[in-house]
Amino acid sequence: MKKIIFVSLLSLIFAASCKQKETPTASMDITPPKADKIDKNLEKHGDVRVDPYYWLKDKENEEVIDYLERENDYYEKMTAHTKDFQKDLFEEMKSRIKEDDESVPYFYNGYYYITRYETGKDYPIYSRKEGSLDAEEEILFNVNDMAKDYSYYNLRGINVSPDNKWAAFGVDTLSRRKYTLHIKNLETGEILKETIPLTTGSSTWANDNKTLFYTRKDEVTLRAHQIYKHVKGTNSDADVMVFEEADETFGTYVYKTKSRKYLVIGCYSTLTSEFRILNADTPQEDFKVFQTRTRGLEYNIDHFEDHFYILTNKDEAKNFKLMKTPETATEADNWEEVVAHRDDVLLEDVEIFKDYLVIGERKNGLNEIRITRWDGSADYYLPFDSETYTAFAMQNIEFDTNILRYRYNSLTTPASIVDFNMETKEKEVKKETEVLGGKFNKENYESKRVWATAADGTKIPVSLVYKKGMKQDGSNPLWQYAYGSYGSTIDPYFSTVRLSLLDRGFIYAIAHVRGGQYLGRQWYEDGKLLKKKNTFTDFVDVSKFLIEEKYTSAEHLYASGGSAGGLLMGAVVNMAPELYNGVVAAVPFVDVVTTMLDDDIPLTTGEYDEWGNPNEQEYYEYMKSYSPYDNVVAKSYPNMLVTTGLHDSQVQYWEPAKWVAKLRDTKTDDHILLLHTNMEAGHGGASGRFEALKEVAMDYAFILDREGITE
Repeated sequence: MKKIIFVSLLSLIFAASCKQKETPTASMDITPPKADKIDKNLEKHGDVRVDPYYWLKDKENEEVIDYLERENDYYEKMTAHTKDFQKDLFEEMKSRIKEDDESVPYFYNGYYYITRYETGKDYPIYSRKEGSLDAEEEILFNVNDMAKDYSYYNLRGINVSPDNKWAAFGVDTLSRRKYTLHIKNLETGEILKETIPLTTGSSTWANDNKTLFYTRKDEVTLRAHQIYKHVKGTNSDADVMVFEEADETFGTYVYKTKSRKYLVIGCYSTLTSEFRILNADTPQEDFKVFQTRTRGLEYNIDHFEDHFYILTNKDEAKNFKLMKTPETATEADNWEEVVAHRDDVLLEDVEIFKDYLVIGERKNGLNEIRITRWDGSADYYLPFDSETYTAFAMQNIEFDTNILRYRYNSLTTPASIVDFNMETKEKEVKKETEVLGGKFNKENYESKRVWATAADGTKIPVSLVYKKGMKQDGSNPLWQYAYGSYGSTIDPYFSTVRLSLLDRGFIYAIAHVRGGQYLGRQWYEDGKLLKKKNTFTDFVDVSKFLIEEKYTSAEHLYASGGSAGGLLMGAVVNMAPELYNGVVAAVPFVDVVTTMLDDDIPLTTGEYDEWGNPNEQEYYEYMKSYSPYDNVVAKSYPNMLVTTGLHDSQVQYWEPAKWVAKLRDTKTDDHILLLHTNMEAGHGGASGRFEALKEVAMDYAFILDREGITE
């Protein structure tokens, strides 16, 4: 099942010519920085690892900051000749985006909600109109005004009370994912003085319009571990904790069902889930357990009339099945099957309407949307033709409606928001993302899905997109991307910024490696824990296939990935560096063993079911065998750009910093190795829709420079 991040029910969801030149050679007088080596012995299970760069972990040490700044200075000097090109790429990508854009309005509880952007502004404006789209616009939040005094600003979790008079929202100004909750009076515009620090940013109102439930984080690990109850108009110091998640491998959250009848506390780990429920009309009462926690039992719940509907893996339903149970008897012994488990179909999500049940499925890697009537009079699938598309239900907040809203896009087709009448089967494209600039024509591009064969015989799907006229002769530059962890599936999707590669002759490839869920739950199981190396070998085998089939060659092949995908990059450059001319690794998780042994680092304990617990020797030895930092050796590595954020709480900055320092000291080649640290941002990079494009331009310019493409 997809990992679902629950938010409040009312959160607002809101090219160019080619010129070939010789690749520039770094000037001999530009010397890369060298980090001091201070050996630290790290012992576990009788094994001693010597870490000469462990000291870089101390962010308060002036020498650490000095080293990061010297690396940034080296990056600036080594890429100085691309600065104008980076600016051109940024302007090119920005020019395709409709600046004065707005979302498709959606209706909820008497109001149409809209998210819009204004020309030249980085942040959204959240607004609503009462009853009709012709009504006067009411500005809820102009984030441009709110963010003007901050280098980083993230507003999330907008949650409007049932009486439409109050809005709770979370703000992070440090990129540390520590959100402070605020409450705004929507009638007067006043933001109340009461603030609630150290939250996830999300919250949900009880039906009394004054009681707010929210999730607090642990100060050190940032684990979401406590649910609190706040009464509007009171000091947050008086808030009452209604639940605490004691198991350090679990996180928790709170939301309200679409039916608006129940408040729900969810607890989650990689392998197990648990829920508690409370009637939203009686927030003063206690939550009760829905189904007692059972290791390996995963489920999610929705409410309809007098039943709960449960998407679950109960009874070894690996690809999940749909069950239901009465409100008054929620334990698993009472669950009845609604949609049976199928070996070849992954059930990913459900949407419940008054007259319809909509099921999101995945078969042979492809999204399918199934629509059934509760009375059994209809059961059909929406038709999709391509093999390189993404389709999923979205923003279906209203319960009593025949309209299903879904999003569709493909590698060659910009995203569309579609309203589908489930009764008449008529569809209306409410919006297709505009690609400005006058140069884009979807007919100029082609996409297809191909299958590479892994060393163990497994077929690995690969989605490709390129400009028509591509010759399969090995001369094409190719950008290969993958993620491959947590069961997170990277579906084929359209990207306006990617056009800057395609229009310069690049092929773009998404490798659907094991560790995601593209081919079902087993695809995930075969790329985690003691099978994690399958993720890495799959990526390498896809690269070999693309070279053998002459889509590209090792001289023109480039790889990229971020976070856990950055771990993938670190692993493949250790395994098969000869296959790649360049690699971009963003916020890479590369010091696996050290991080997973430190339970003070955010997210560590909750990751044991994904990577294994290195306090157990079997997992320690397996992790050590692939951990990129631990496996750097004296050999030739590709050209590499590594990026991170000083305030990253998810993959700490010192992992990429240590990795680059060790590579510099150990590798035998003279290929370019660059580390760029955003000294203000965290895991998600810069805030603001255009600032983020500058980071993309950095990555693109680095790879295009390797190809000698300078404009």
